[in-house]
Amino acid sequence: MAPNAPDWLIRRPIAHRGLHDEARGVIENTLEAAEAAAAQGFAIECDVQLSADGQVFVFHDSTLDRLTVASGLAKDKTAAELTRIAFRTVRSAIPTFTEFLAAVAARVPIICEIKSEFDGDMRLAERVATLVADYRGPLAIKSFDPKIIAHLRASAASCLCPLGVVAEAEYSPADWPMLDAEQRRLLANFLHYPETQPDFLSFCVDDLPHPTPFLLRAIKSTPVMTWTVRTDEQRRKAALWADQIIFERAA
Repeated sequence: MAPNAPDWLIRRPIAHRGLHDEARGVIENTLEAAEAAAAQGFAIECDVQLSADGQVFVFHDSTLDRLTVASGLAKDKTAAELTRIAFRTVRSAIPTFTEFLAAVAARVPIICEIKSEFDGDMRLAERVATLVADYRGPLAIKSFDPKIIAHLRASAASCLCPLGVVAEAEYSPADWPMLDAEQRRLLANFLHYPETQPDFLSFCVDDLPHPTPFLLRAIKSTPVMTWTVRTDEQRRKAALWADQIIFERAA
């Protein structure tokens, strides 16, 4: 295992955005989804963003439209406004990251994904590093944006938790409109490795097998978690080419 890759990173399956099930009234990235995962001993993956007033909140989408009765960019709302926004199907709330950490309370590992617009803004990364510095439970940070991980790596004195990169085989203009051609080439070929040196890799299951996770496992003993596993075929691929799954329960 890599030096800063404790075995809890891959000891148990990781519930994607918590153990959510909208049909049963549990929405992704909520405290209820975290509780459902923790109750069954699963690690929890969550996504964090920065509110208009600089608070970290737990939510995946850049816009509010898919899950809530509100619309527009989530980042344009203050933390207080976000907590008052209703979900479409259940009575729940968008939690702050502080509330999320308190609810999990070190019972199971948290894999926190820092969302990014690839614009060089490190405020969210720095705020997350500050919040997790006093957290006493198992927690790791990851991001699609290698500059975020490189930034946290360079300031390791304030962020000692495992740092990982989320990656996939291809970064198409349609799916990644914020990236230019050079950025897409760098990401697809993992050319940021000298700066990021990830403690773990989070890789797309549908792109397995792939040279990047294969070589990181074989040469660097880097643990590989793979997302998002929903089917038996994806589980089979994950068992062959990765160390642990980030999963959602099949419908």
